[in-house]
Amino acid sequence: MVKRTAEFVGQELKWVQPNGSRMEYELRAGDEVIATLRFRSSFGSFATATCAEGTWTFKRVGFFQTKATIRANESETDLAFFENNTWKGGGTLQFPDGRKYPANTNFWSTHYEFTMESGEPLISYSKIGGFLHMSSATVIHPIAKNIPEMPWMVSLGWYLTVMMCMDSSASAAIIATTMS
Repeated sequence: MVKRTAEFVGQELKWVQPNGSRMEYELRAGDEVIATLRFRSSFGSFATATCAEGTWTFKRVGFFQTKATIRANESETDLAFFENNTWKGGGTLQFPDGRKYPANTNFWSTHYEFTMESGEPLISYSKIGGFLHMSSATVIHPIAKNIPEMPWMVSLGWYLTVMMCMDSSASAAIIATTMS
């Protein structure tokens, strides 16, 4: 991971899960790994994101009103937090200085996107899926280059996507269990 994330603005990238039995993901441009996202365990929400610009941690907290905290590696101070809005299919990334970036998904959860408050796309995740290995096409739109936090936002969006898929799988398992 030598190249900075901004060097890949406008290119189609891909999040991949190299090993289906591990909660570890790589953001790739062809064969080049740009970023990684590793969960501490298969059942928890704590994950570490790494790219050329640094390392950060993400952790979901709360039960009914969940939010995800974003911290620089080994820091106890939140850089920002993502407040989930399950009923509207997304949520909002909020910074201490008042900046907000909405996120949304489609009904089938095959597309996820951070936008400006005006609706202009910043980072898009599409073709989300995978039976044994999760993956997604990812695009960092040119306007995102002006956001200093963009390098970790790219990983945060994938983190939120993975968490959303885990929640959907858990819900389906609960429904299947209660119906049998």
